[in-house]
Amino acid sequence: MEVQLLLDDPSGTKMYIPSVEEGIEWSTERRGAAGKLTFRMIPDDTVPFSEGTALRLQVDGQTVFYGYVFTCKRTKDRVVSVTAYDQLRYLKNKDTYVYENMTASELIRRIAADFALKVGVLEDSGFVIASRVEENTPLFDMIGNALDLTMQNSKKMFVLYDDAGMLTLKNLENMYVGEPGAYLMIDETSGENFDYTSSIDTETYNQIKLVYGNEDRKKEKVYTARDAENIGRWGVLQYFDTVSEGENGQAKADALLQLYNRKTRNLQISNAFGDVRVRAGSLLVVNLDLGDVKLENFMLVEKVKHCFKKEGHFMDLTLRGGEFIA
Repeated sequence: MEVQLLLDDPSGTKMYIPSVEEGIEWSTERRGAAGKLTFRMIPDDTVPFSEGTALRLQVDGQTVFYGYVFTCKRTKDRVVSVTAYDQLRYLKNKDTYVYENMTASELIRRIAADFALKVGVLEDSGFVIASRVEENTPLFDMIGNALDLTMQNSKKMFVLYDDAGMLTLKNLENMYVGEPGAYLMIDETSGENFDYTSSIDTETYNQIKLVYGNEDRKKEKVYTARDAENIGRWGVLQYFDTVSEGENGQAKADALLQLYNRKTRNLQISNAFGDVRVRAGSLLVVNLDLGDVKLENFMLVEKVKHCFKKEGHFMDLTLRGGEFIA
C-alpha cells in the first residue's frame, strides 16, 4: 500500500510532497460534519504551506480526500500539527433560504452554486418539498432537514458526502461496498474489538402523533400510528410533530412508526482492517455474535476513522443497521 500526501501550489500547476510523520488520520461522519484529515509535518521553506492550502491524500494512486488546511498548531520542536477539511466544511456557513416545490437534490445544487462549491453526482431525491423557510440556519442543517423530510415521507435515505473534491448525493441503496458475491465483510477476525449497547431510551417511539392545522387551530387534523404490543412492553413512547402543507400526514406517521418502533442498538468496532472504499454512509456486511442477537446483515457506517501507519491501514467504525441506531 502506497500512501502519499500532496500539497497544491497556489498557481495550480505544481504539487509538493511534504515531510510527514507517521500516523495520517482521515475521518468522516454521515450527518452534519465535513471529512477531516489530520497529520504532523516538518515544515520546509521550499514547500508553500499555510491556512487555505489545498491538499490531497492518495492511496495506491487513488485520491481519497481532497480538502483545505484550516488549522496549524506549531510546537517548539518545529513539528506542525495540521487539520484539513473537505469542502463540506463550508456548509457550516449560516444563511436564510425560502424555497418552494424543490427537492433536496435541487436545494443542494442551489446552495452549491451560491457558495461556489464543486458538484459531482447528485442523484434525484424525488420527494418535492412544497415550501420551507430556513432562517439564520447552518447550510448543513438546511440540507439535513430536507433529507429528513425526504426520508420521513418516502422512506428513502440519501447520503451527502465529498468525493475527492466533488459534492455527491447518493441513495443509500447505491452505497454498498463491493458487489454481489464480493461485499466487504466485518467479522470477529477482521476487527480487534467491539462495543455494543441496546436501549429504548433514545430514538425509540411506539406511538406517532402528527398534527396539521392553521394558527387559530381551525380545521386541525391529527394523524396517528401506534404499536399496541410494544406499548404494552415498553409503555407509551410518543413522537409528536406537525405536518406541513403538501405532506401526506398518515403516510408520514406510518413511515415514522416503521423507522422508530424498535430498540436502538449501538455498535462500535475498533482497529478493523482498513479499506479506503469505506466512508460514512457506506453499507457493509457485519457477521458478529453480539450476545442477545447474532448479526448477519448489512450495516450502515455512521462514522469511520482511517489511520495510516507503517504497520498498516486500520479503521474504527460506528455502525447501525436493521434495529441498529448509532
